[in-house]
Amino acid sequence: MPDGIKLSAKIWKPISKKSERFPVVLEYIPYRKRDGTHVRDALTHPYFCERGYVCMRVDLRGNGDSEGLLFDEYTETELSDAEHIIDWASKQSWSNGNIGMMGISWGGFNSLQVAFRKPKALKAIITLCSTVDRYTDDIHYKGGCLLNENLGWGATMLSYSSRPPDPLIVGKKWKKMWLERLKSQPHLSDIWLKHQRRDKYWKHGSVCEDYSKLETPILAIGGWGDAYKNAVPELVKNAKAKGIIGPWVHKYPHFAVPKPQIGFLQEAIRWWDRWLKEIDNGCETDPDYRVYVMKGEPPKSSYNFRDGYWIKEDRWPSKASKNKKLYLRSNNVLSLSNKKNKCQLGVIDSPQHCGLKGGEYCAIWLGPELPGDQRLDDAFSLCFDTNDLILGEDIVGSPELTITLEANSPNGQLAVRLCDVFPDGKSSRITYGILNLRFRESFDSPKNISLGKEFTVKIKLDHIAYKLPKGNKLRLSLSNAYWPLVWPVSNPAKLVVKEGYLSLPLRQSAKSDEWVFPKSVVSKPWQGKEIRKPCNKRQVLFDEATDAVFLDIEDDFGSYKDLKNNLIISSTAREKWSIHPNDPLSAKGETHWTEERSRGDWSIRTETFSSMTSDKSYFYLKARVEAYEKAKLIFKKKMESKIKRVL
Repeated sequence: MPDGIKLSAKIWKPISKKSERFPVVLEYIPYRKRDGTHVRDALTHPYFCERGYVCMRVDLRGNGDSEGLLFDEYTETELSDAEHIIDWASKQSWSNGNIGMMGISWGGFNSLQVAFRKPKALKAIITLCSTVDRYTDDIHYKGGCLLNENLGWGATMLSYSSRPPDPLIVGKKWKKMWLERLKSQPHLSDIWLKHQRRDKYWKHGSVCEDYSKLETPILAIGGWGDAYKNAVPELVKNAKAKGIIGPWVHKYPHFAVPKPQIGFLQEAIRWWDRWLKEIDNGCETDPDYRVYVMKGEPPKSSYNFRDGYWIKEDRWPSKASKNKKLYLRSNNVLSLSNKKNKCQLGVIDSPQHCGLKGGEYCAIWLGPELPGDQRLDDAFSLCFDTNDLILGEDIVGSPELTITLEANSPNGQLAVRLCDVFPDGKSSRITYGILNLRFRESFDSPKNISLGKEFTVKIKLDHIAYKLPKGNKLRLSLSNAYWPLVWPVSNPAKLVVKEGYLSLPLRQSAKSDEWVFPKSVVSKPWQGKEIRKPCNKRQVLFDEATDAVFLDIEDDFGSYKDLKNNLIISSTAREKWSIHPNDPLSAKGETHWTEERSRGDWSIRTETFSSMTSDKSYFYLKARVEAYEKAKLIFKKKMESKIKRVL
């Protein structure tokens, strides 16, 4: 880099004649190419390389085998480094000067953000599981509510960035680099929690601030089982983008679950061929929006396969779509009739542990992370059901609730779930949305609720494509708590519902697939030996003595040996979330990660801990990092912060 820092890259090059030049595909993330993303990299980049592309996997500063330090996500330094990498790659003797950038999650984010800066050599990007708005649609805040993933992912990064570079790559300076990282390592949850409004911090890197700057062709991909599905239709609507959404969780779609997978690698090659090799293959005339409509199935916290079919829209938003209004009526009915209600419709006053069946905010790891049977959460919510509604169409788009309320506290939040209710009573979450009611007018400037006065809010639910089975009901479930996805406000308002309606986006059902993707293929898998099998535990515990409720999660990612470099890799993550049903100030989150690496007589281990509590006025964060070499403690650091509450 211009400041002398060296970034580590793994580069795949096609076998070629000396004079032959190739386009370059860049993936640039902090998740360690050596021992972090090595499995998925092996399934992906060699495929591109075999078809005439140089592929680069670059570690961000302060991670993997790169020099320097990491201070936050999507910093000016990170994005500037990306521009220098692109410029460097375009000028190499093996490069034809055309660069593509791709990535999932962090790599999907910075691909969009770098495209926003318009470096000359960047000709196209593929962004997966990303966002256009870092405040309203990331892992920190949603609808002005604080997501507990703000602590959870900050803890993940605390662990990830605590690992040293590999001595086989960087040599004897590995320990010096490691200690410098550990000393400088921030507690990212602390940084993010200091920005509780949509301020300049979040606007940086949010490409929705000016879509006109996105001139680079974009292929945007997401999954209905993932947190990041809304960016795809937004990009298709506002930029030069094509969009694909399948049933998947937070994984690349050529090996993601639930199936069906698609031939992502073949789709990517078509994209790269068109924009990096200038082959006229017609991919720019593909439908703007191709999505998988999931047929309703009984709720499960994990699926191997979701039945459904692919639909296509040549343009998005589609002129073929229409909105149907379903009105909230007395006796907990969701009706086509808009006859005015004669009395209030009910009170929303949920216990603080409502939401236990909501699953993970971002399903990514090993275990049962998708929303399960919603009947428990429905019992704690104010619900409105359809009686004899027959939907001949599919739900495709973002449902929106318009609701008039009255509150007994100046602060509150509202969680809205749209559920599919089966004849036997099972309830499956179709989609959901949440709103901090103080942010009902703007995410920049919170405004207290006026007590005893009616007010009307609109809440957009996440985009979805779903077919309601015949004989099933739609249920709208309303709660003023959604734990443990959302941290509770200090004094949650009890909400009286006066009136409201749900605007449901509908599209004529397809009789069969309207689009057929090639079948999934992968490159030769990474060569490793399993030492300890991965496993997952997710348990809810009720303390009968205190009434406290605990959610304990353990993800043991197992232990493996890399058969090429003999590195042994082990990792375990633990989370505990606790709350008392009647006390929002009892909320507590705790995490503990263990990372181990060894080879021969070299071995290291890091233990990282994070926790969060709050009172009426402040959030309290604690973090601890411990580093061991050959089982001896060589570094220890504590970080604590007290942050004024806005939420």
